[in-house]
Amino acid sequence: MKNRRLASFTLRSLYELLSSMRFAIGMLTIVAIASVIGTVLKQNEPYPNYAFEFGAYWFRVFETLGLYDVYHSGWFLTILSFLVLSTTLCIVRNGPAYIKDMKSWRENATAGSLASMRHSALFRSHEADPATIGAYLSAQGFRFRISERDDRSTLLAAKKGTATKFGYFFAHGAMVLICLGGLIDGNLPLKLAQWTGRVQAETREIPQAQIPARSRLGLNNLSFRGDVNIAENKSADVVFINAGQGYLVQELPFIVTLKAFHVDYYSNGMPKLFASDIVVTDKASGKETPARVEVNHPLIVKGIAIYQASFGDGGSPLVFDAWNLEAPQIAPVTLNAQSLSSQPLVANGKNYTLEFGELRVINVENMAAAQAAPATLAQRMNEARSVRKDNTSLHNVGPSISFKLRDSQGQAHEYLQYMTPVRLDGANYVLAGMRSEVGQPFRYLRLPLDDEMSIARFMRLRATLLDPGRYEAIAARSTAKALQGQAISSDMRDRFRDSVKWILARFAQGGFAGLERFLDQRVPADKRADIAQTYVKILQGAIIDAMDVADQAAGAEPLRMNESHYRFLLDGLVAMSALNDYASPVLLQLRSFKQVQSTGLQITRSPGKTLVYLGSMLLVLGIFLMFYVRELRIWVVLSGHDVRIAMTSNRHNRDLDTDFDRHRDALKQLLRGE
Repeated sequence: MKNRRLASFTLRSLYELLSSMRFAIGMLTIVAIASVIGTVLKQNEPYPNYAFEFGAYWFRVFETLGLYDVYHSGWFLTILSFLVLSTTLCIVRNGPAYIKDMKSWRENATAGSLASMRHSALFRSHEADPATIGAYLSAQGFRFRISERDDRSTLLAAKKGTATKFGYFFAHGAMVLICLGGLIDGNLPLKLAQWTGRVQAETREIPQAQIPARSRLGLNNLSFRGDVNIAENKSADVVFINAGQGYLVQELPFIVTLKAFHVDYYSNGMPKLFASDIVVTDKASGKETPARVEVNHPLIVKGIAIYQASFGDGGSPLVFDAWNLEAPQIAPVTLNAQSLSSQPLVANGKNYTLEFGELRVINVENMAAAQAAPATLAQRMNEARSVRKDNTSLHNVGPSISFKLRDSQGQAHEYLQYMTPVRLDGANYVLAGMRSEVGQPFRYLRLPLDDEMSIARFMRLRATLLDPGRYEAIAARSTAKALQGQAISSDMRDRFRDSVKWILARFAQGGFAGLERFLDQRVPADKRADIAQTYVKILQGAIIDAMDVADQAAGAEPLRMNESHYRFLLDGLVAMSALNDYASPVLLQLRSFKQVQSTGLQITRSPGKTLVYLGSMLLVLGIFLMFYVRELRIWVVLSGHDVRIAMTSNRHNRDLDTDFDRHRDALKQLLRGE
């Protein structure tokens, strides 16, 4: 007996807790905080993205808390379940009382209770007629009931605005519907299957056909949201769903084929409109449904929505000019490749793997044109190793291709090669970016272009500067000019010629960095600036002679010296020095491509959204009824020649004072009261 009482008390206490307003508000507060987190923190990204952004420690903390997929996390779905239970119990607990009060006329109000009301008045009338009072109340929108009381008095009980209590049912019912919709779209059955191990995320990058059954979701899956990329004239019948450290494959009841992809751009190169012409083929019937999918204009097939989410490269054929940086005297060879693929590369007897990324035909970048170029090599010394893009204004810099060059030890550097010449600081360049780690920004190399918008002359100049056999000819020309201009005396001829050859050799070995290291190691600090300036002047003169020697050896027309051509030569020195840090045996210059586009589609089944939409409408209606509809009740008691009028409302405000005065004065005048 005692145990029964204890169990009954426990159940009663639990019922009181779950059906209490404070418990429901607590659950709502947690849901609100979780919703804020889910809005601020981008959801369902690949886990490596989070690990890179937050670091190893916080990545594990956030993973444990389930913050990378808040709306499908176990604790969030549990809170939604408790919120559904709590709100339902609130309705069950308080609903009957609300319904009873809505039906009640409160005819049992005593004379004393009416007299003690804040809004109550008594006057005398010799013409008090219930029918007259009832007609007035009806005209004012009240429903009323007349009853005769035991003390021979007549009571008219009137009310209006009781629909405000429907707001309670609508608002609480709306919360139940919204939470149920969240539970359905949160796919609680799938979560349970994952917890029990019946469904496991695949972590390997293997062909879709080889993914095991435990990582596949059938057509009966309650809800899902996944992404798929489809190249032009290719098809897909599955979508991939991010699931923690891996992914799941969701089977579709149809096949989606991309026939064509369309994209329009603004004048600055930013995308304005993109759309996919697709054909959806039903697997069961073979019925084909052609359609165009645009942003915010999805296609609905069998309750599954197909959204236009993104676009990109679909594996485009590429043609490169491959320059051998370790043998610059050799003409470039043609290299055929395809984006989003990998292929072997043999360079200078070593084996590499080229891993091509996405071809981007439009690149909107912040490229500086306003910053003036430094006039001398001394000012350019700090730019020699890497020249970064400045950020001043948006420009479309044309197509680019990214790729990784991986050596036989598995070490890789990432490169970004632009195809179209870019005008910076008043000169034309080809940009080539490089980084050794994914998290680093690209360091950009400016390769100067000649009058034919080609890097061939620069490569010819570089080959000459790297060829010790041509230093004698360059030094002889530089020495003759120095003697002719009386920059040196005749007894300094041999020493100056040797200095030119030494500087050229040192520069060829390490660029400006090599010269700086020599100055730091061999020259006293107080003399470094003067000697560095001397080296710069010698290089400034020798580069002109190096170009003449290179053109003569190639049988090309000599470069006529002017300001722009001299700028080209200075840029050549900077680029040659920077190539020492390029960390690649080859320079791949994109010559041409044949674009193959792909569309990124987000395919979703969300049966719970109907409940969420319905709940949202009910919530708005409920809030409107609760806040903008007032319940008013009026009692008029006729006892002989005495008339008692009392009034109350569910909300006491100034309007109630005004309404009472108005109804009192109107009835007093109507009944000719004193």
